[in-house]
Formats: sequence, structure tokens, C-alpha cells
Amino acid sequence: MALDRARLHEWLARTLPDFGHHFELLRVRGGQSNPTYWLSDGDRAVVLRKKPPGKLLPSAHDVLRESRILEALASTDVPVPRVLAAEDDPEILGSAFYLMEYVEGRIFRDVRLPDLHALERSAIYEELMRVLAALHAVRPEEVGLADFGRPTGYVARQVSRWTRQYEAARTTEVPAMERLMAWLPEHMPPDVDAPVIAHGDFRLDNLVFHPTEPRCIALLDWELSTLGHPLADLGYVGMLYHVVLPRIGGLLGMDLAAEGIPTEEVLVARYAALSGREVRDLPFFEAFGLFRLASIAQGVYRRSLDGNASGADAAMFGEAAALLAGVGGRLVGLRRPSLLPPPV
Repeated sequence: MALDRARLHEWLARTLPDFGHHFELLRVRGGQSNPTYWLSDGDRAVVLRKKPPGKLLPSAHDVLRESRILEALASTDVPVPRVLAAEDDPEILGSAFYLMEYVEGRIFRDVRLPDLHALERSAIYEELMRVLAALHAVRPEEVGLADFGRPTGYVARQVSRWTRQYEAARTTEVPAMERLMAWLPEHMPPDVDAPVIAHGDFRLDNLVFHPTEPRCIALLDWELSTLGHPLADLGYVGMLYHVVLPRIGGLLGMDLAAEGIPTEEVLVARYAALSGREVRDLPFFEAFGLFRLASIAQGVYRRSLDGNASGADAAMFGEAAALLAGVGGRLVGLRRPSLLPPPV
């Protein structure tokens, strides 16, 4: 994942001439999708986000789509970093990339927020819902994103897309995933009247918070964003009440009242109040979120086998599909078929 420093230097000299000729370049640790780098000339810092090299799954890792939505949301109430430049010529660094400002703040990797006090945890989760409601309040046509996705059929397309992605990355048979993939298309909720901008990966560790205040100053990682159903984002947050995941944790089994973290019901009520939306079919969207996460994890694992993974720990995702799909299935009442013969 090393960058050609000489070519990057030439490109920066042409594109961002006020950036210093001598700069420090570091790969940002973590993340399994698009390689990300921090650059500093001593006076300012920027971030470069790049499409990974090698053979990739269809329609994945479109970093230029990310840069487009960041630019579109710059004038809204959604906090996003400022895009400085974008490049689609693969001859520069081997694949497309873009440059954005570096936003310095706090990123909470563990959803349990173990280093904060109870009141701080409550404020962080309230802010999480405020940002989500602000995103869903943006009218796509008013920010130049009317064509950012198809206006109807979001859920059906997403289920189809992630089924194909999973099948393309399949390495072994996972019965729980097979059951969930078969159930989802048969239980689609209705489309909303007007689609919103769906982030697609809305979770706590994709928000940058102010260094000392419980205030989001940047929402990151827009690779999966499109026009879609708002409850897909809400369900993606809600699924963490039902599972514990490697590295980011989960809220399953916690004494939420003692820890200052709102219950799922309280969190959903806050979103409903801020957005003015009725929240229905949430178990479906939580199961869908787990299914999609399982497909993503399988893709990460497959890339680790192919030698194209962005994170050094990608191989740990090999068992994730079965775990996630199993939890998703239980949320919607699916059970593992019995091996015993039926009663006479």
C-alpha cells in the first residue's frame, strides 16, 4: 500500500502549490476498505483517501463518489471535512484518490465509550442521533445530488447488491447467511415517499468529535452512501444493541442505565423526534444491517486471501459472516433447522 512519493510530490506541486515541498507521510491505521494517509508539511495537515489496488468486487471503493458527496454537503448542517482536490488518473498513484482537510478531534472506536463518564456517554449518543437526523433532513435535489441514486427500490437493490458481493467473495458455505439472504427479499418494507441521503455505514467510529465537547465536527467514510431509506442507517446503529463485535464492541449485555447509554427505545425515540419520521420495521433494518456487515466482512476476508486487504488484521474476519448472519436471523425470528425428524 506504499505510495509513490515522487509522483505524489509532483501532483501536489501542481494541485496544491501552497502545501510544503517537504512533508511527512503516514498510513492511517485501521480501516478495511480504502487506504488512507495523513500528510503534514509542518504548518497544515491533509488526508489522502485512495482506491485500493488489485482485483476488486464490482462497484466497490468508489472514492470519487465519496469526494462528490462531501463537496455537496459542505453547505448543510451535516459536519463534513472540506475536499481539496480529487484525481481520477490511475497513472498518478495507481488508482483514483482525493485529498481533504484533516479534522483534529476524538474518534470513539468502542461503542461502550469506556473512557467517558455516564453523562458524557449520554451526550455522545444524543449527538449521534442529531447528526443522523440532520443528514436525513437534507433534500438531495437542493445540494446537486438528485442523481446520486435511484429514487425507489433502495432496499431491494441493496439486498441484491450485497447478496452478489457476498457470493463473489464466498469462501465456504455459511447456512445462517444462506437463510438470511433467502428471507430478506421476501419481507421488504415499503419505500419511503421521498428518499434521503443514506450514509450506508453510519456508526459511531465514523464520527469525529470535538476535542473536549460532545459535538461532532466531521462525519467520515461515505463510500456506501446513496439515495435510500432512512431507517437503513438507524437500523445499522440499532444492531449494536444485539451483538458485540471485534474492536468496536457492542451494547449487548450492558447495564445501560448505569453506564449512561440510552436504551434502544430511547435512541429510536430521539431520532423520531428530531427527524419527524415514524420508525417502523426496525428489526428488518437491523437484520439487513447485520447481513450487509457480514457481506462486507466476507469481502475483507476474501481480499486478505487474495493479498489486497487494506488492514493487517483482515484475516480475523473469516468467521464474521456466520456470527453476524446468525444474530440477524434471530432478530427476525429465523431459527436453525432442526436435525431431528418431525413428530409423528
